[in-house]
Amino acid sequence: MKHVNHWINGARTGGEDRTAEIFNPATGEVSGKVTLATVEEVDAAVEAAARAFPAWRDASLMKRSRILFRFRELMEGHRDELAALITAEHGKVHSDALGEVARGLEVVEFACGIPHLLKGGFSENVSTRVDSYSIRQPLGVVAGITPFNFPAMVPMWMFPVAIATGNTFILKPSEKDPSASLLMARLWQEAGLPDGVFNVVQGDKVAVDRLLEHPSVKAVSFVGSTPIARYVYETGTAHGKRVQALGGAKNHMLVLPDADLDLVADSAVNAGFGSAGERCMAISVVLAVDPIGDELVEKIVSRVERLTIGPGDDPASQMGPLVTEVHRDKVASYLDLGVEEGAKLVVDGRETRVAGGRPASEARGFWLGPTVLDHVPANSRVHREEIFGPVLSVVRVKSYEEGLELINTGEYGNGTAIFTNDGGAARRFQNEVEVGMIGINVPIPVPMAFYSFGGWKASLFGDTHVHGTEGVHFYTRGKVVTSRWLDPSHGGVNLGFPTNA
Repeated sequence: MKHVNHWINGARTGGEDRTAEIFNPATGEVSGKVTLATVEEVDAAVEAAARAFPAWRDASLMKRSRILFRFRELMEGHRDELAALITAEHGKVHSDALGEVARGLEVVEFACGIPHLLKGGFSENVSTRVDSYSIRQPLGVVAGITPFNFPAMVPMWMFPVAIATGNTFILKPSEKDPSASLLMARLWQEAGLPDGVFNVVQGDKVAVDRLLEHPSVKAVSFVGSTPIARYVYETGTAHGKRVQALGGAKNHMLVLPDADLDLVADSAVNAGFGSAGERCMAISVVLAVDPIGDELVEKIVSRVERLTIGPGDDPASQMGPLVTEVHRDKVASYLDLGVEEGAKLVVDGRETRVAGGRPASEARGFWLGPTVLDHVPANSRVHREEIFGPVLSVVRVKSYEEGLELINTGEYGNGTAIFTNDGGAARRFQNEVEVGMIGINVPIPVPMAFYSFGGWKASLFGDTHVHGTEGVHFYTRGKVVTSRWLDPSHGGVNLGFPTNA
């Protein structure tokens, strides 16, 4: 049975005092154990990162860039191995795990251009023989606390930019699927990254709290649920840290009557049930504008009924299990709740056959098939709350204005989409909707790495999104230098207030 532990100062380490079980979600069986960090182990990682910082900060931009290029090539060569680890511990199908790795590598590729990204500005002769210029410098030791649903991609939203800009990094991954973190650590070392620049501490709240409180940690990036994001932001900032904390979501797809309903149905199924709905950018609500609701639901159901649900390592599987039994049961509880609140249960995921065998409710493992709830009341919990599973709610609305209001009055503002063939309506939507990431006939509008990822309202705590230009700014701080080099003939004393003459 495997044992996953920490990576501190270039070596695997970790005791047996505190451990947690790792499960195979497809079978429900224990596949290993993971060490849970003590305060002392977190401190050791911070100390290693702090020792490595001065030399890494002073390393040339070209040296950093070359290491990043080598890391990118190594990751590309090990992507199948990395995807297999994700599938084994998270449960998502192998093709989806490969897609996760590919999207994470886009940020690595973006960070390879750090010599260009860190170029400052220069103004000559702002005053007589005086020049001004701007530079950006790293913060020091920074940390990333990442969720179970993307054990490779979300860390890669953070550490490539943090390391490229000259910081040293501590990753605290989810204890539910920790193995990917150690493979990435090994590949960093093989790429030539100095020991201590990238560290991994496995763990739970003990590790999180120590990172938030440790005086040597200058910044923390977090992705997870909204309650924990709020906690991380409030605790980290109270200890003087820079914090970006990305929270939960309830993403809507607004479908206007002129939309291509076949495209909409395909998109709703893809965005609602990929990765078993365990995505912060999943579409979980379809707002169907009258009179298309009945036809659209019929098209969605016909596609859902043809999906193959099975283990992630089976090439025939299109959707795998949920990550844990506790999470599966929580998601499943919303099915009965939806009916109680007045919705119609059109497709019951508990009855879905797993790999052609037993119904999901009777199969070994943490299974729940794709579920469709129609006529979901707008004021219901099923509509308002983040479910984070394969449950697609259809809310009927009478107009564009009614649909827009439901989105804008919601708690979250992570992602949204509009489906229409009317360019004017789409342009109006992108201007009026109060959401950070918007798709126009695109169901999951995750930005490319050279743009920044992040939502509004309860989906983000802090002012800075991840990766892209905002990511570079988050992991650096600016200086403006004003310099004057006197020629030998200059001299004299002048006690007057300096002016820009």
